[in-house]
Amino acid sequence: MDLLQFTFFRNALIGSIFTCISCGMVGSYIVSRRLVFISGGITHASFGGLGLGFYLGISPILSALAFSIASAFGVEWLSKRQDVREDSAIAAFWALGMALGVICIFLTPGYSPNISAYLFGNILTITLSDIEFAGALAALLSILFVIFFKPILYTAFDSEFAKTQGVKVALIEHLMMLAIAVTIVSSIRLIGIMLLMSLLTVPQMTANLFTSRMQKIILYSIGLGIAGCISGLFLSYYLNVPSGAAIIFVQILIFLLCKTALFLYQKTIKHV
Repeated sequence: MDLLQFTFFRNALIGSIFTCISCGMVGSYIVSRRLVFISGGITHASFGGLGLGFYLGISPILSALAFSIASAFGVEWLSKRQDVREDSAIAAFWALGMALGVICIFLTPGYSPNISAYLFGNILTITLSDIEFAGALAALLSILFVIFFKPILYTAFDSEFAKTQGVKVALIEHLMMLAIAVTIVSSIRLIGIMLLMSLLTVPQMTANLFTSRMQKIILYSIGLGIAGCISGLFLSYYLNVPSGAAIIFVQILIFLLCKTALFLYQKTIKHV
């Protein structure tokens, strides 16, 4: 508990809670729609925005946000309007973002910026403005999911059925792609680009072991995400390793423990 006297650690804990709320909701949609590869493409494409921000001398997070949103809608535009396969469009933006980021960082005058905090996460880099942004996003997404839960649910599982129910599927898809892009950028400081995709999928995989209802998957994944983030932050501090790696390690460990426990329980029930 002595760690709580440090401002940076309190900031990291609060930021992780807000981040897990956003990732729990958005990640449930991603897993349901099987958009994991798209989220990975947007995540890595945001590196181009980071590099551009460093080169231009502006906030790298804001430039990454703009680049992520552009990449999200760019993938959708190429795959639906230009007859380009979706996986090919994702790969193109993925490679473009990483290449542009490396070039811009290399060309940035002066000392090279420390990009490891953005690639792998670092609790020391979380600021009050990051917490405010993460909190505002979590509140906005909560309102969005409460008001439009059924349209989001129908779109996630069966978009054709959703159209027959009068749901504006295109609008919901655009809103969720925007939510995915913004959530990814707001989580970069804590988890890092290289590992962020796991926070959007692993808690949902664990929750899905126990339930198939969307509402419960969201709630369980938020709880599991928070538990994994808090444990990972303590582990990160004591082992002096990047916070993102520690958090994802704990999340995977929780999944394996739950999977093993569920398997043993089912095996015991069968024998009884």
